[in-house]
Amino acid sequence: MSTARSTDNRATLGRLHEAVNRGDAELIEKTIDELFEPDVLIRTPLPVEATGAQALKEVFTTLCRAFPDLHIEVEDMIAEGDRMVSRNTVTGTHLGDYMGLRPTGRPVTYNEIFIFRFVGDRIAETWGVVDVLAQMRQLGVAPGGTS
Repeated sequence: MSTARSTDNRATLGRLHEAVNRGDAELIEKTIDELFEPDVLIRTPLPVEATGAQALKEVFTTLCRAFPDLHIEVEDMIAEGDRMVSRNTVTGTHLGDYMGLRPTGRPVTYNEIFIFRFVGDRIAETWGVVDVLAQMRQLGVAPGGTS
């Protein structure tokens, strides 16, 4: 991958993270429309019926309602060919309904790793691993967490 393309792809992911960190649902949806192919292949199980970019919009809408101060901190970003890998730490405070759980007011911190495949300047495919168990433990609904 050329250094210029790698830099462009880093900037693309930076725009996504910046939109999420601002917590503005309209900005997040607009950014998803600009950065992702409408039929982006999402290779991560999601708790929504939608597919493609619409699925991403629903996931981020849910997360931002549940964790209004949601923040993604990029720990590592690696480029290889048409792919970018982003290892992140996510933080937020549970102030809205989330996966059937009423607000607890508890803070959460969890890790995630995503791989993004680019076609030109848009994201066409994603794979992700999110530590939902750590999230659920911190919310007090999984063994090993705060009750």
